[in-house]
Amino acid sequence: MSPVLVAGATGLVGSDICRRLAGEGVPVRALVRETSAPAKVAALRDLGAEIAVGDVRDVASLDAACAGVESVISTLSAMPFSYEPGVNDIGPTDRDGTIALVDAARRAGARGFVYMSFSGNIDRDFPSRHAKRTVEAHIRESGLDWTVLRPSYFMEVWLSPAVGFDAANATATIFGDGEGPISWIAIADVAEFAVRALDAPAARNATLELGGPDAVSPDGVVRIFERHLGRPFTVTHVPMAALEAAQAEAPNDMARSFAGLQQCYAAGDAVPMDAILAAIPIPLASVDDYAARVVEGLRGG
Repeated sequence: MSPVLVAGATGLVGSDICRRLAGEGVPVRALVRETSAPAKVAALRDLGAEIAVGDVRDVASLDAACAGVESVISTLSAMPFSYEPGVNDIGPTDRDGTIALVDAARRAGARGFVYMSFSGNIDRDFPSRHAKRTVEAHIRESGLDWTVLRPSYFMEVWLSPAVGFDAANATATIFGDGEGPISWIAIADVAEFAVRALDAPAARNATLELGGPDAVSPDGVVRIFERHLGRPFTVTHVPMAALEAAQAEAPNDMARSFAGLQQCYAAGDAVPMDAILAAIPIPLASVDDYAARVVEGLRGG
């Protein structure tokens, strides 16, 4: 059996994809950079993954990584943890680097390419959005079998202290008025869709808009957490005008993109899932499930 190359293999979604593929007995080749965290690379080796050291800005390394693979799954992004202005940046990595990876997969004779983008409702003027839509168009024209995954906002990221949602201290920063429903989705569920997309007929040459089982407003999320915690939150709402000003004043592409994502969050992102789940049935984690898990962890359960 030929391997599946996972690009972005040390990331939150990519590492979960590698784990799921390995658990199904699928040979995994993990693309990592020289500078990737040694512990994360070691964890991939422990799964049985073959490690391919390369960089999306180095075409020769991509050709080597793609040699003999059946398919490629890419979750590549410079945002937010590996961002280096002007180096590992949205233009050279998210856009140009991923396009180079698509081209390397085609040259290597790979069958398919699964690409993790983000929701079609994320449609404002900012660098990360433009990079992802440019890559999507390139994939569709590549001649490969392709799947574009467009997940909504990850619960584990956007409902975490890193973005101002701090369940431990019962405080939350909410972007916008808090009323727009969002189909928050679990990282594990996106990883499962990526693995299923390799073989599911409904995913072949298709763009899949992905969300969780329910669209819940940010203020509704706070109420869910309050119920699980048994205490009220202190909530701060950031007006849309302030988010737009932050984008206009942002010093680099990552800051501009983050402000753009916040504005799209404020506008809401409800994603109907009935048709996709009928074709690719996956049990989806809800915000209530996530809140219960977070609160259990806070209580040492």
